[in-house]
Amino acid sequence: MRATELEYDLPAELVAQRPVEPRDAARMLVYDRATQAVRHRTVRELPDELDGHLVVVNDTRVVPARLPLRRATGGEVELLLLERRADGVWEALARPSRRLRAGERLAPADAAAEGGRIELVERLGEGRWLVRPEGEPHGEVPLPPYIHVSLDDPERYQTVYADVAGSAAAPTAGLHFSRGLLDRLDHVAVTLHVGLDTFRPLTSETLEEHALHGERYRVAPEAWARIEAAERVLAVGTTTTRVLEALARGAPLEGRSELFVTPGFTFRRVDALLTNFHLPRTTLLALVMAFAGVEETRRLYALAVEERYRFYSFGDAMLVL
Repeated sequence: MRATELEYDLPAELVAQRPVEPRDAARMLVYDRATQAVRHRTVRELPDELDGHLVVVNDTRVVPARLPLRRATGGEVELLLLERRADGVWEALARPSRRLRAGERLAPADAAAEGGRIELVERLGEGRWLVRPEGEPHGEVPLPPYIHVSLDDPERYQTVYADVAGSAAAPTAGLHFSRGLLDRLDHVAVTLHVGLDTFRPLTSETLEEHALHGERYRVAPEAWARIEAAERVLAVGTTTTRVLEALARGAPLEGRSELFVTPGFTFRRVDALLTNFHLPRTTLLALVMAFAGVEETRRLYALAVEERYRFYSFGDAMLVL
């Protein structure tokens, strides 16, 4: 599949800059694959669209991972923590990176801040480093680059059920859930720590040439037992989908997910998908096309643009049944 097949036209004003309030007031485009019917609802009405589905959410929590720092020479450096490794070491993206050296210790850009130093351990290439923070990192929540408005409440970039810290980005389909809506659903949680590579646009000419970086996940045995036994499963988001489909293929309950879901994929455990509207030329859009159909997804995205749905992380939702 060529990368150009994952493109679509989107007016800039449809890129949502702020989340709606309350959370479950977001609009929801519903597509029934069996009948090809389309309905326009709100996320608050999700329970009315389900028929005995077990709802599976991703309870990862976004780490305050954007760290403004300075070198001993006074030069400014920004680190974005991507993934926690063993022994207190993190993989991070540094900007600028070229002049940095292993063994350097970077201090907080705010001279009044206590602690917070970062040791550069090893250069990995392409701006990536292994780094060792002094204690737990205390930076800013890293909003996506297409959001140009700061959040009054950083918790709006966390799901209400966020529990296990480790993500560089939010599992955005879950941002639509209020506690009240969650209480109306039969649900269970899995954990996958979202990396920024999930959202990275394709740089290759074809989808097959794209290298998908793995992400850490964990599913409790009792949660998987419920998921396996469920008559129908609704996956909240593409991250949840990849975990469930990996386990359905015999993956262990804890590890790294490197499952690449592209058109032609056979889904073994996910029966319905709740997801946001994704960026063009991304693996996320490819997964939605695999689930809903390539031409059907193009048609639904064109309809969403026509109906003025809001796109991306703080945008509206699409439910595929």
